[in-house]
Amino acid sequence: MIAPGDRVAVGVSGGKDSLLLLYAMALYRRFCPHPFELIAVTLTMGMEPFDLSGVRALCERLEVPYTVRETQIGKVIFEERKEKNPCSLCAKMRRGALSDLCRELGANKVALGHHRDDAIETLLLSMFYEGRMHTFHPVTYLSRSNLTQIRPMVYLSEKHVIHMVKELDLPVVPSPCPANGYTKREEMKELLRYICKRIPNAKEQLLSALQNEAQYGLWNKPQDA
Repeated sequence: MIAPGDRVAVGVSGGKDSLLLLYAMALYRRFCPHPFELIAVTLTMGMEPFDLSGVRALCERLEVPYTVRETQIGKVIFEERKEKNPCSLCAKMRRGALSDLCRELGANKVALGHHRDDAIETLLLSMFYEGRMHTFHPVTYLSRSNLTQIRPMVYLSEKHVIHMVKELDLPVVPSPCPANGYTKREEMKELLRYICKRIPNAKEQLLSALQNEAQYGLWNKPQDA
C-alpha cells in the first residue's frame, strides 16, 4: 500500500474511523522501513456545528500537516437539490473534491478509514440494491486523477475501532449530516447485527468470501477506476 517516497493524504472526516487511521498512520511512519510523507485533509460540508479544533490539536501533536477545504456540498444536496436519497451523490461529490485537494497538495495516495464492517455492508448494499457482487478494494488506482486510494484498516473490525478510539481518547467530531443514522447503510448494519446473532462468525465468513479466489476473489488484485 505504501512505497518509498509516497506522499499520503489521510482523509479525515472527524469520525472515529478516520481519526484512528490518522493516529495509526502517524505511528507507522515512525518505524516504517522506508520513508514516506503524511498529511491530513478534511472537507467541510457547509453545515454546522462542525468544530475541528480537536482534530487540529491532534494533528499538531502527531506532527502531521493539516489542510481543511471548505465546501458547500451539504447545502447543495439538502437545501438546493433536496435529495431524498442523498448518500450516493454526496459520496460522488466528496470523492471529486477530495481528489482535487490531494492533487493540489502533491499527494499521490489518499488513505481512507474504511474497516471490515464497511466492506461487508457495501457488499450487502450492492447485492440487495444493485443486483451484483461488489465492494470497494483495499487498493484502487484512480486513473482520472492519477491517485491511488488505500484502505489500511480494511481487515479491522468496527468493534476494535470503537475500542481503540476510546482507549486513545481521540477527538471525534459529531456528524452534522441530517441523514446520519437514517441511511440504507444503517439498515445493513442492523441486518448484520441480526445475522450475527444467528450466525456468530458471519462477518468472518463474508470476509472470506471476498477473498475466495475460486469464486469471486474481489480483493485479490488492485482495482482500477
